[in-house]
Amino acid sequence: MSDTYYEFGTAGERWERARLFFDAKEYGTAVRILSGLVAEHPEQTAQRLLLARAYYHSARLSRAETELRAILERDPVEHYARLMLGRTLERQGRPEEAAPHLRMAAAMTGEPVS
Repeated sequence: MSDTYYEFGTAGERWERARLFFDAKEYGTAVRILSGLVAEHPEQTAQRLLLARAYYHSARLSRAETELRAILERDPVEHYARLMLGRTLERQGRPEEAAPHLRMAAAMTGEPVS
C-alpha cells in the first residue's frame, strides 16, 4: 500500500477505514491513517483516543502515553483516557505514576479501583 492510500478520501471515510483496521486488529495500519487525521484535526478526541489505543495494542507505549496526555491536557475529565493512561503507565512498569490516574478514572465512573 502506498502512502496515498492512508490519505485517500474524506476525513469521514478515513475515520471509518481506520476503525475497520483497528477492529481487525491491524493496529499499524490504523495508526498510519489516524496519524494523518489527528494531524489535520488535533482537537478531535475520538480520533486521538483511537490512535492512543492503536499505539497501546501495538506496544508503542510511549506514543500512547503522549496521545493520552494530549487528550487529558485538553479535557482532564475524559475518564477513558485517564484509565488508559493509568494502564499504559502500569504496562511500562510505572505503577506509582499510574495509581493516581487509575483512582481518578474509578472515581469518575464509580467503579472500584482494580
